[in-house]
Amino acid sequence: MNSRDKNTGVTGAGKAVTSTLGNTVGGLTNTVGGVVGAASRGIGETVTGATGGFGKPLGDGLANIGTGLEGGAASVAKGVKDAGEWKTNPK
Repeated sequence: MNSRDKNTGVTGAGKAVTSTLGNTVGGLTNTVGGVVGAASRGIGETVTGATGGFGKPLGDGLANIGTGLEGGAASVAKGVKDAGEWKTNPK
């Protein structure tokens, strides 16, 4: 079976639907992760700026949590997109 046969008929239609769905969900996940990450970093910087050295550990912690959430969301988004494209062993 050549690669052209793998993308025709029901399989081809299924791949088109899952690819579109995967890219949509993955893109939304990336967007939400980016917004949450940026908001958390902004709140962290605000806390640090408003409280000075006293609130710096809390501000840094909030910023780091946001960055971690953003990275996690990016990883999930990549997995969803890869699954939608039927990648069996993506790097």
